Amino acid sequence: MNAREKVVVAEKCTVTSPLDPCEQPAAYQPQTGLLETLARMSRFCETPEAAALLRSFEAATDLSRRLQLGMELAIKGDPRIVGGALNHLVAIPAGEARIGIDESQIDAVVREYADVGVIRDWILKEVPRHTVSLAGFNISKYPVTNLEYLAFLQDCPHAEVPTSWPLRAFPLHYANHPVYSVSASAADAFCTWLSARTGRTVRLPDEAQWEYVAGAGKFEYPWGNEARTENANTAELGLLATTPVGVFPQGASPFGLMDMGGNVEEYTSNDYDAYPNGPFVMDDLISENRPTYRITRGGCFGRFADLCRVSRRHGLSITPYASLYAVGFRVVAE
Repeated sequence: MNAREKVVVAEKCTVTSPLDPCEQPAAYQPQTGLLETLARMSRFCETPEAAALLRSFEAATDLSRRLQLGMELAIKGDPRIVGGALNHLVAIPAGEARIGIDESQIDAVVREYADVGVIRDWILKEVPRHTVSLAGFNISKYPVTNLEYLAFLQDCPHAEVPTSWPLRAFPLHYANHPVYSVSASAADAFCTWLSARTGRTVRLPDEAQWEYVAGAGKFEYPWGNEARTENANTAELGLLATTPVGVFPQGASPFGLMDMGGNVEEYTSNDYDAYPNGPFVMDDLISENRPTYRITRGGCFGRFADLCRVSRRHGLSITPYASLYAVGFRVVAE
């Protein structure tokens, strides 16, 4: 197969905004009492009660109990996220990353997920398997949360407000859930803001970095080589909504990163292109006016577990506002 052969498929990800952009207020305005609530949450995070609540959350083994405690942390204050996205960085050493899959593996993947409509050409985007040399970097343990995104909006009120925030109001009870329904450009803007605020170089992970920390170059899923419904918040689990970050400790990646499978998909810094010596796959994400798209990784609560495969390359249409295609992001600090 020619390296630039065009493979035409239909992988629809078309979504629309629930509000006309012209109807959106010019700047974000926090709801009444929010600033006082945030100050109370910050004070709570310094208390022994907060530490005890977090220990209970991390020790709980039953999902319903973890969800309950995660909600309590969201409302009272979650010590894991109050310090910001750079407060929970994980150091990744330099190394040789094995990225993608061999073409001989495609048919097995298609058979495994044929019942949810996966076709061969979608998986073809993952070939060939190749090696990428990575310098050491730091990456956030959790995807960026609603609370962390709120800090961005407070400094940059004209930035994009997530359409998953009802009536543009900060969802307090989802404070420690990953932010989603923002564009790739908004995720980039968040990184630019955080770089300026901290004096560090912050950006989205590139594809090779993301895939490496998700599976360490040896796992098909963050937790191993078998699909496990109980390890990730995907459509199979049936929650059909985001969950607090870190609710699925059994789904942690080899480097200890949480929510790399399910909850929300995550933007990378790369636009789609074929891997070296691989085919360029044309699908419904590409048009005459849109020759590429931003790659997303990891799966989400509204999609099936095939997207949790660490090598799966996905993406969205231009307006990623529907919850079915819930996309957020995590950050890298160089």
